[in-house]
Amino acid sequence: MARIIYSMLTSLDGYIAGPDGAIALPVPEEALHWQFNDMMKRTAIALCGRRMYETMRFWDSPERETGVTAVERDFAHAWRETPKIVFSTTLREVGPNARLVTGDVVKMVADLKADISGEITVAGANLAAHLARSGLIDEYRLYVHPVLLGGGTPYFQSGLALTLKPLGTESLTQGVTLLRYAPGG
Repeated sequence: MARIIYSMLTSLDGYIAGPDGAIALPVPEEALHWQFNDMMKRTAIALCGRRMYETMRFWDSPERETGVTAVERDFAHAWRETPKIVFSTTLREVGPNARLVTGDVVKMVADLKADISGEITVAGANLAAHLARSGLIDEYRLYVHPVLLGGGTPYFQSGLALTLKPLGTESLTQGVTLLRYAPGG
């Protein structure tokens, strides 16, 4: 059985995107970026909502594997190699190694969780909230940047009530603190 992990960069005041919907958090520097590369390499399947998938499509370009820095090339390769399931009612097609799903999100994810092993990652606040309400998320990872966005898209969707138990914390570069939680009390 797989474990489902919701993992995102977030501001100290709890937002994953700014008031205009743009990613307004500092760009991960090399040492922090390697954390995300390693997580992507461990991911059996990445679950994405439409907005997050469209943001991450940047990494689909083969040029990302030949240019810029070693850490970015490595992430681009890991992203392209990881199977993705994109949940959207508005998209009509998705890119390489991705499958578009418009049906019952909860049933599909529950079946995936039962049928495969390893880590399934969730990217996107709305998708994560839907899965959290259904009890499908096994771990929450908040990579907290010491910045305030003052509003925007929250890591935890408004109205989502959860009791969480701490799994640990880790101090990372750029002043980022990783907070890990599991459902329960």
